[in-house]
Amino acid sequence: MAQAKISAKANEGAQQQQQQQSGGQLRGRFYRSTSMADRSSRLLENLDQLELRVEAFRDAASAMEQEKEILLEMIHNIQNSQDMRHISEGEREELNLTANRLMGRTLTVEVSVETIRNAQQQESLLHATKMIDEIVNKLLDDLEDAKIRLMSLYGACTSDVPAGPIDQKFQSVVIGCAIEDQKKIKRRLETLLRNLENSEKSIMLLEHQKSSVRQSCNSKQD
Repeated sequence: MAQAKISAKANEGAQQQQQQQSGGQLRGRFYRSTSMADRSSRLLENLDQLELRVEAFRDAASAMEQEKEILLEMIHNIQNSQDMRHISEGEREELNLTANRLMGRTLTVEVSVETIRNAQQQESLLHATKMIDEIVNKLLDDLEDAKIRLMSLYGACTSDVPAGPIDQKFQSVVIGCAIEDQKKIKRRLETLLRNLENSEKSIMLLEHQKSSVRQSCNSKQD
């Protein structure tokens, strides 16, 4: 009887020890899990903040890219303006030297924001670029036709109600491009249309001057 009691007591002690060990392991695992969750949450929060900074950084670099394009366009427009044609040769030479210096300094700034594309987006970009280049290469052949075609391409890139027809084929190509590429394509078309408009104004002004000279010559002859 005494031996049975001793055995029962020993078994009870062993069970209690086993339960304590098991509980300790559970509590240890629980504490470790909580600690890892906290660390994971902090790391995720840090990455979320960094993602915002990365996007802001890319936006700032894209803005610098656009500013470079605008500066180069403005310098080019000044060099080819009508005002440059109506000053003395010495003044024109001096101004061109200054413009070339500014253009050179602008070109020393290298800003490049790479766009991440999949294979389909890359193919769409190449196709859209090719369609624009084909029109640009024929600008001198027919300025008016080129302007109409570029406007139809631009209409395919804007959410505003277009003033004229839209190139549906080009629109489907642009939709397949990455969002950043869509913005760049639109900016390129805007630049081309501005340059065409300036060219038309220059041509009209030049034709008006020629007409005035002819009328003056005719008046003198009379």
